[in-house]
Amino acid sequence: MNYFKPNKSIFDDFFEHRDMLIIQHMNGDINKKEYLELNYKYMLEKNIKPFQRIDSIEKGMYNYQYYNMMAKYHRMVAQDIKDKGKHISFYSKYLEEADYYYNEKDKTTFRLLRFLHYENVEAYFIKMESYNLEGKLYEIVLSDYEYAVLHSKSIWLLDVLKKENVFIEGRKKSVIDYYVNQRY
Repeated sequence: MNYFKPNKSIFDDFFEHRDMLIIQHMNGDINKKEYLELNYKYMLEKNIKPFQRIDSIEKGMYNYQYYNMMAKYHRMVAQDIKDKGKHISFYSKYLEEADYYYNEKDKTTFRLLRFLHYENVEAYFIKMESYNLEGKLYEIVLSDYEYAVLHSKSIWLLDVLKKENVFIEGRKKSVIDYYVNQRY
């Protein structure tokens, strides 16, 4: 007998997979490196590509996660190459890729915030254990959406947040401190 199964949207599948990995990470079943590797593998297997236009919260968060995971994965590979003393050109190539994806992530964040008209958005610097990130990494919380937490170090985006009066001076503990302060 055939049963009716409603089709899952691309967003349902993507965010269910992401949430499953987040839960595994929070429970200590996988570490941050495994979390990144599993996300990267998933995106390759599903042939995930970002949307050209952001006209919904789902598209914006989808693109943000895509670029964020690609950036973190490439930075992780670059660091691994450097740590193993492999050829510097490979290190540079992966670092350039990471920087490209981080830049696209920041542009996506900007487009998403503009789509939301900066409503119910709060941004602030977060307390970091990393000396290199302290005073540079800030968090953007979309209060109307559960698990909608974005991060950036972009100076131009920070200027936009301040201009839109959603940036709060001072430092706060990240709402996902367990993740942002874990090394990979």
